[in-house]
Amino acid sequence: MSLGRTRSVAVTGIHGCVVEVEADVSPGLPTFYVSGMPDASCKQAPDRIRAAANNCDLELPRQRITVNLSPASLPKHGSGFDLAIAVAALASGGTIKPELVSAVVHLGELGLDGSVRPIQGVLPAVRAAQQAGARRVVVPAANAAEASLVPDIEVVPADSIATLVARYRALARGRPLPELPAVPKPCGAVRTAPDLVDIVGQSEARYALEVAAAGGHHLAMIGPPGAGKTMIAERLPGLLPPLTREQSLEVTAIHSVLGALPDQVLIEQPPFVAPHHGASMAAVIGGGSGRVRPGAVSRAHRGVMFLDECPEFRRDVLDALRQPLESGEVRVARADQVVTFPARFQLVLAANPCPCGQNYGKGTKCTCAPQRRRDYLSRMSGPLLDRVDVQLTMLPVTRASLAGPRGESSAQVAERVVAARRRQAERWAPLGYARNGEVPGTRLRNGEWRLSAADTRGLDQAMELGQLTLRGYDRCLRVAWTISDLDGAQRPGFRQVEEARGLRAGSAAA
Repeated sequence: MSLGRTRSVAVTGIHGCVVEVEADVSPGLPTFYVSGMPDASCKQAPDRIRAAANNCDLELPRQRITVNLSPASLPKHGSGFDLAIAVAALASGGTIKPELVSAVVHLGELGLDGSVRPIQGVLPAVRAAQQAGARRVVVPAANAAEASLVPDIEVVPADSIATLVARYRALARGRPLPELPAVPKPCGAVRTAPDLVDIVGQSEARYALEVAAAGGHHLAMIGPPGAGKTMIAERLPGLLPPLTREQSLEVTAIHSVLGALPDQVLIEQPPFVAPHHGASMAAVIGGGSGRVRPGAVSRAHRGVMFLDECPEFRRDVLDALRQPLESGEVRVARADQVVTFPARFQLVLAANPCPCGQNYGKGTKCTCAPQRRRDYLSRMSGPLLDRVDVQLTMLPVTRASLAGPRGESSAQVAERVVAARRRQAERWAPLGYARNGEVPGTRLRNGEWRLSAADTRGLDQAMELGQLTLRGYDRCLRVAWTISDLDGAQRPGFRQVEEARGLRAGSAAA
């Protein structure tokens, strides 16, 4: 009896768990069995491995091969265990020296010709291996750039099982190692967001967008078709500062799990995600049959999620956004596990005032019945809108705006946004927050951050009249702090608080 061991990684959500892959050879018919909660794709690994070994002239033991993936209680999904199972089986038969592979992590799918094919989720898998103390990881050559983003671990690219076995044989005999495929250097994409200078008129909307960008606030825009709602939303990512290194790795890991990494591999700019209004719950929140996959809220992590034609989305999908808006994460429950995905994004909603879109001003052009208008906007529930800091009512662009001066560019506005965020980071760093939009209301209503009664008298009166909930009150305070940061003030005063209240009420002036 002979035993071969190596390691692989099972990815759940965007987190990985190192898996011990053991292969045992015992007398009996030449069967190949995999245990340890493999899914259908993983159970088919023996067929791919036998074909790959035959086509690469590698000798598998002609006895009973039993493979165990430990811990056995952890579900194993996908074909990414093929390479590790093949290496363990070859080590159990003596083709590879077992001690050379026992501490190495192997990731990759095998083709029938022995090629090592790319898989999804390599970045979180390599991060998990590095955190577990692994020193070396073998990955498909096509995933090598992605894997090399993780520091303090040696990445060995493999294009076929034959070249990998030749490498281990050379190591065992002290001979020169075969040349490996080159690892492309990962790089970030160049910012290509559309420019704010293209927006005609809409000075209030431009200001609201700047405030939302500076403080990380959610934004809702209601206006007729052609008012510029979509154009404004698309320009928000261009105002946001680049992601930090840790944030980039976190966002890139989410896209790695989805197999949706760009050619540049590393995502350094805040993502912009705009799901279609017909998207299902699984597409927006996450889920799916079998392996749980992140949804649009997670793809927009550290960036912007834009819901155009918001009332056209299903009511249950919109209401499901309430949890990630509060907690910054989404949990998808299954019978055997609960998968958590990060989902800290800026939400931007856009809606027409009614189904025909003409219910603005005096509403004389609107053809919708009053009940139909009420039903249309009621699809955006009160609890959802209560979580949106800035709520703006827009009007069509006028002819005078076309002849007026052009507004500022995204670069000019982004400079003020970066300066405001720097003030926020310095102020809230001792408390563990980076933006005003993340600070709990209890912090802003108590202690040294509490504003004077004279400054908040407008908010207090609105709350007394039932025009503001406590959540709405807190969000007005957050926006007031952001306005003061844009103004370069130490603390918000009465003017900033009233501006914040006006932005929540639908205009830039109270």
